[in-house]
Amino acid sequence: MLSHEETMQLIVKAKSGDNDSKTVLIEQNMPLIKSIVRHYRNKRVEYDDLLQIGAIGLIKAIKNFDDAFNVRFSTYAVPMITGEIKRFIRDDGIVKVSRSLKTLAVKMGAYADRRRNETGNSPTVAELAAEFEISEEDVVFTMDSSKFPLSLYEKTDDESGQCLIDKLAGEDEQEDMIDKMMLKDIIGHLPDREKKIILFRYFRDKTQSEVAALLGVSQVQISRLENRIIEKLKNGII
Repeated sequence: MLSHEETMQLIVKAKSGDNDSKTVLIEQNMPLIKSIVRHYRNKRVEYDDLLQIGAIGLIKAIKNFDDAFNVRFSTYAVPMITGEIKRFIRDDGIVKVSRSLKTLAVKMGAYADRRRNETGNSPTVAELAAEFEISEEDVVFTMDSSKFPLSLYEKTDDESGQCLIDKLAGEDEQEDMIDKMMLKDIIGHLPDREKKIILFRYFRDKTQSEVAALLGVSQVQISRLENRIIEKLKNGII
């Protein structure tokens, strides 16, 4: 992996038009791009396409990055890459629904309405899959693409007890992944004692008194240090 200094030198050269430096930055950050792309592979977009879109996001990050941001380039690049992928999926991916998929969605909607009128209940995902001889995954995808009114809280099958909403990838999970990646990078730059305080308090659910005992200081000191760390994190000083 490139050091921060090496990364900054390459960014400066890339901004001045050095394509070789840009290529090196893309190659060295490909593991980061892949780690983000992995969370979008269920969006019916080719993996290689997502990698290319992620690389475009990285190039934009290179173009806009400023060392004055006081964050590592990888931390800055994550939301840029993710945003580019999300825009592609929104504008060019699953939003563009094929005619056959639209037809299937209409048939599924009509079948769901008929079942509700006859039984008072919406069909489960498993029942829709059996009726139209497709996989449950394709049922969810078709329903998501058409947005016809089927309750997200209907059971998908009798055995698991899951609801349809449990099968749909949520934006909160994706945003949580991004936050965790950025938080991991930020925590990695904390001094050793401050790092331990954050890890004990927020990842191991220790009380301030317990952390104080582990580190051999007073609870008041832990409280003061914790507040100072949080304030630094809020202000983007780290």
